Order: sequence, then structure tokens, then C-alpha cells
Amino acid sequence: MSIFHPLRKRRRKALNLMPFPPKWAQIIEKNVPCYQGLRAEERAHLEDLIKVFISEKNFEGCGGLVITDEIKVTVAALACLLLLNLNIDYYGQLVSVLVYPSGFNFKQVELHAIGTVSESDMPAAGLSSSKGVIVLSWPDTISGSLNPVDGVNVVFHEFAHQLDQLDGVMNGAPLLSSASLYSEWSKVLSAEYEQLREDVARQRESIIRAYGATRPAEFFAVVTEIFFEQPLQLKQDHPELYEEFSSYYRQDPAARLQSCDREKKL
Repeated sequence: MSIFHPLRKRRRKALNLMPFPPKWAQIIEKNVPCYQGLRAEERAHLEDLIKVFISEKNFEGCGGLVITDEIKVTVAALACLLLLNLNIDYYGQLVSVLVYPSGFNFKQVELHAIGTVSESDMPAAGLSSSKGVIVLSWPDTISGSLNPVDGVNVVFHEFAHQLDQLDGVMNGAPLLSSASLYSEWSKVLSAEYEQLREDVARQRESIIRAYGATRPAEFFAVVTEIFFEQPLQLKQDHPELYEEFSSYYRQDPAARLQSCDREKKL
């Protein structure tokens, strides 16, 4: 790995010196509305991340789907938005992105208390594997991207899982910048997770959808979707949770959204 690292570094530098393809810029303008809220320097950095991501990741069409620039650029833009201010190596464990023309099924194996094992086909819009693969439904990808305020984005969700498992375990606790931060992260997220479980059990409304109560890893992924798509409401309803995610991602989408609103009124 160390032999090839300098080569990879030079290749990435060369990519970032190349202009961003105008066709790609048009795709982002059309398909990724949240791009408009970024500052000029953030847009430039995101474009650099996208160029490297598309160069290094393998995109495969499944079920007859032909991979196009629109698919690659849309997925890459959303995935790289999570990386914008993170010092993380382009989802280093990820090798391939598989994209289906519709939702798909995956086999879920369940071990029962009496020792029996059952398999069932589960419908899905996305799937993140620890073996270097993400699977996405293109219709769910594009609909989630075009509606940036509904709190549902399958790309944010599945790539949040990739961030979560960088330490080898998908448990809702991603790699933080300092070991001293884990205590507060655990305190806040554990309390919020248990609150959501209680809200679901008592059928109380929450901005965090019920799927986040299934396990801590899903809680992290679901809140990531809301953090980027409904930041003002998340900050209002769950201020401590918002601050933890803002600290982790090193972004403040609530302030970004408020700035956009002020500019529109001028």
C-alpha cells in the first residue's frame, strides 16, 4: 500500500488541476439543489472530491440499468457532501457502487431464540456492505436528491453507514477527531436513541423517523439524513444532537440554510 500511495496522491493532484466538466456542473445544478447553498470555496472543494470519487470508485448498473454521467455525478455529489470538511480518504473501504433501476430485495437471515434460522426477502432502496459495496435504487436516489427538505435521502443514509464502519464496527459511533469526544457523543446519542425508542413505542411524533429506533447504526444514518435536509427543525427539537452532528461533520447546515434565506430576501 505504501508503494502506491505517492502515485495515488499525484494522480489525485492531477485530477484536481483539471477543470470540472461543464456537463457535470449542469447535472449538479439540476439534480442536487443543496449545492446552491454552498459557498464558492465549498463548491470548488466539493467538485474536487467528486472528480476523485468518480475516478476511483467502480459504478455498476444492475437489472439492465446503464450507468450514465448523471447517475455517477449525482451519487458522487451527495456522497462527497458528507466528506466536505472531514479528513477522510474518499470512503477508502468502498470499491463499488451498484445501482438498480428500481427498488431491490436482499436476503435477511434471522437467528431465532430457539436456535432455528430463517431467510426472507426484504425490499430496500439502499444497502451498505462492509465488503466494499453500496447498493442504491436510482429512482430513490434521484427523488431523494430533488427533494432536499423531506429528511429522506438514501445516498446520505448509506454513505453514513460507510463512515460509521471505518473503525470496523457499524454501531452508530463513527471515528471522531479526538478520543475525548466519545464520552459526550455516547451520552447525547444514547439518550436521544432511547427517547426515540420510547416515542415510537408510545406512537409520539418525532422528526426522527421510526426506522432510526431499530438500532444505533440506523439512528446515526437517519439523523444524518435529517441533519443535512431538515437542519433547522433538528436544531430546534434536538439542539444537543444537532451540535454533536455539526461537530462531527464540521458543517452547520442550519446556518447555511438561514444564510440562503437571507440572500433570497435581498
